[in-house]
Amino acid sequence: MSWLESFILGLVQGLTEFLPISSSAHLRLTAAFAGWHDPGAAFTAITQIGTEAAVLIYFRKDIARILSAWFGSLFGKVPRSDHDAQMGWLVIVGSIPIGVLGVTFKDQIEGPFRDLRLIATTLIVMGIVLGIADRLAARDETGGRHRAVRERKSLKELGVRDGLIYGICQAMALIPGVSRSGATISGGLLMGYTREAAARYSFLLAIPAVLASGVFELKDAGEGHVSWGPTIFATLIAFVVGYAVIAWFMRFITTKSFMPFVIYRIALGVLLFVLVSMGVLSPHAGESGG
Repeated sequence: MSWLESFILGLVQGLTEFLPISSSAHLRLTAAFAGWHDPGAAFTAITQIGTEAAVLIYFRKDIARILSAWFGSLFGKVPRSDHDAQMGWLVIVGSIPIGVLGVTFKDQIEGPFRDLRLIATTLIVMGIVLGIADRLAARDETGGRHRAVRERKSLKELGVRDGLIYGICQAMALIPGVSRSGATISGGLLMGYTREAAARYSFLLAIPAVLASGVFELKDAGEGHVSWGPTIFATLIAFVVGYAVIAWFMRFITTKSFMPFVIYRIALGVLLFVLVSMGVLSPHAGESGG
């Protein structure tokens, strides 16, 4: 991997990680369209450490408060009924599905799941799911001629059942094209949470999963086409760009609809199917080589 490739891929990772459009799919597609080798699941996992570092800094007050309350609850200094202490447990519970499935389907994630036809399918299907979830949220928020405004749930109402459902939604993002934030936010909206609550828990839930995945994949750095220098450079780029994107996105979702992302996902998925069917792109473009 060249330094130019690592710069562009790091930029793509930072731009797409927090948007509901799938960073892993865009890394895969960037390589395919440019004629580069697929950066691979290991490269994706490691560069996500950069974007998760942005989450750690952006939500540092929330994280410090949750960790303090959670540790305090272990030693009886904080009531276990405390909301922040419960959030610590809920993040742990929500991380279980992706941990189990990530290890179980590791070979598929690094192989068959990166087929461009599957990515096109997940872009379209999850785009439709996000559109439905967004529409339901908008209907509750605005009401209508024959409907009253319906109050949506905040994170204070999050329980073990919903936390586990969030976790299952996050685990779906092991398939490129699904989108970690897209799946978890959609799940949250469908369960009746506000946009801000769904996004906030989505980002907090991603921290242990992404960091664990990145550390696990560090052993693969330096092998094949994933090398230390370009990978670290891409991770730094992803951190800087990712922080700017998350700050913008958290402001965006408080007043705006997810429909632009829905349209983009569906259009990109359809375009990808057309290019593959016409032979312009191979469904395995960029996979070979080192």
